[in-house]
Amino acid sequence: MTKRILSGMRPTGKLHIGHHVGALESWVNLQKEYNNFHLIADYHVLTTNTDTSDIYKNTIEMVKDWVAAGIDPAQSPIFRQSQIKEHAELHLLFSMLITTARLERNPSLKEQVRDLKLDNISYGHFGYPVLQAADILLYKGELVPVGEDQTSHVEITREIARKFNKTYGKIFIEPKAKLTKFSRLPGLDGKTKMSKSLGNTISPSDSPEEIWQSVRKAITDTEKIRKNDPGHPEVCTIFTYHNVFNKDSVKQIERDCKSGILGCVDCKKICAKKISNHFAEYRNKRSEFNKKPDLIKDILNDGEKRAKQVAQETMKEVREVMKIG
Repeated sequence: MTKRILSGMRPTGKLHIGHHVGALESWVNLQKEYNNFHLIADYHVLTTNTDTSDIYKNTIEMVKDWVAAGIDPAQSPIFRQSQIKEHAELHLLFSMLITTARLERNPSLKEQVRDLKLDNISYGHFGYPVLQAADILLYKGELVPVGEDQTSHVEITREIARKFNKTYGKIFIEPKAKLTKFSRLPGLDGKTKMSKSLGNTISPSDSPEEIWQSVRKAITDTEKIRKNDPGHPEVCTIFTYHNVFNKDSVKQIERDCKSGILGCVDCKKICAKKISNHFAEYRNKRSEFNKKPDLIKDILNDGEKRAKQVAQETMKEVREVMKIG
């Protein structure tokens, strides 16, 4: 029997290149081997921003990105978390099975508080790994594609599944993390991972000129002041991008940078062109969706019907073993 995978993202609008190399390209490849469910985690948006005015618009933009990148909605249902009420119900039940002390040890939460400079966090933000556990286990996902920075969430999900099975009866599989090859891509500032909330991203849906304008702002080797100065590619953000989008020439780029033959501006121009070419077909596909606004809505409606059927079956089992149904 084909294993099931649950993958998801928060709808914050158009995706950046870090989403593609860190998750989306992996999701597309996984369709060949697994039964994939793709979650639009619109409830999770509220953990850091309670303004809901742009969630639907951002959802539509993100689905365009997913399908243009190669997600096949006929094969892999795409659906909104908020439209499947069973997510909220299972989250509530799971919240009774984990302690606050365990959630306080979540390293990803500490990282978010640091990166977003949060003075206080909400109850929902503090407990978002429990909602993630409900997202995954509601569809009995066996594998969760994540970067190394997200493995702690999968472990919390495994613990909750184990606790539920022991307390009420075994209905959940303990899912395993399936690590992606490129879990992180540094942002243009060279200090943190690429993140729209930090304003350090490159959008693959932008025109070649817009991509160049983004790349030209990137922080490179601060010790390479003049073109002929020897560079240190191991500390350069742009060189990291070359490793992803310019693999065939990366050794030559490294040699020319170290010798001083290649200056930072020319290096950025090469990189911007490679990034633009990599996403050329994707941009063409995505532009077609702007001409067919109802198509994305149809994809969501179909995906939500299929996802709800699975969610209702799981919750029926949950209520039966808990003797509350």
